[in-house]
Amino acid sequence: MGVTFQKRHFGALFIRKLRVLNRLNLKVIEDACQAHGTEYKNKKAGSIGDVGCFSFYPSKNLGAYGDGGIVITNNKDIAQKVWMLRNYGQEKRYYHSIRGFNSRLDEIQAAILRVKLRHLDEWNKRRREIARFYDENINNADFIKPIEMDYGKHIYHLYVIRINERDKLQSFLQQNGVETIIHYPIPIHQQVAYQDLGLKEGSLPIAEKYVSEIVSLPIYPELTGKEIEYIVAMINKF
Repeated sequence: MGVTFQKRHFGALFIRKLRVLNRLNLKVIEDACQAHGTEYKNKKAGSIGDVGCFSFYPSKNLGAYGDGGIVITNNKDIAQKVWMLRNYGQEKRYYHSIRGFNSRLDEIQAAILRVKLRHLDEWNKRRREIARFYDENINNADFIKPIEMDYGKHIYHLYVIRINERDKLQSFLQQNGVETIIHYPIPIHQQVAYQDLGLKEGSLPIAEKYVSEIVSLPIYPELTGKEIEYIVAMINKF
């Protein structure tokens, strides 16, 4: 989500967990759907576990003109199974070895992505420039801004800040022509779909607290310098 965490050795803990999983012969699937180009210790997101999953939803850092996604892996057996699952479970045409789906990426989406992929690093660089401007120029002490650790490289699919008076801030910015959004307004354990878990209000107090404080500021490569300056001016004015 881009929500700020306390400075802990999160990365080292993650690597230790990977080693334990390897000893248990379990597979690690990376959800990298909002992390196109993100790095951890010079390794790209999606390449750390056994499988990496990316979304090409139009609003992602690398997006198609419709729904799409990709699974990446160096494991030939996993690659073969994914290839079959996406194509009705066929091992070869009309021979179905397992139950699968119709999840093939349309050729038009692949063609669009192939062109846009060439610009991904440039677009991510621009996102980082905007985030750095926010970091350095939002001087309202009531805000908690994201933290980028020295061992990582963030590509800022979102730039999420926290503030106690989130709703008042969002209303103020809206009145002054700055659109923001909340990612995401309802914690998973409070969604109707998961009521069977029996998790009542207060069950996950940190998630419930953060969801009332978070707001995503505008961040996309096409933002101009004047627009960014205006956004920051309005935030500081609030």
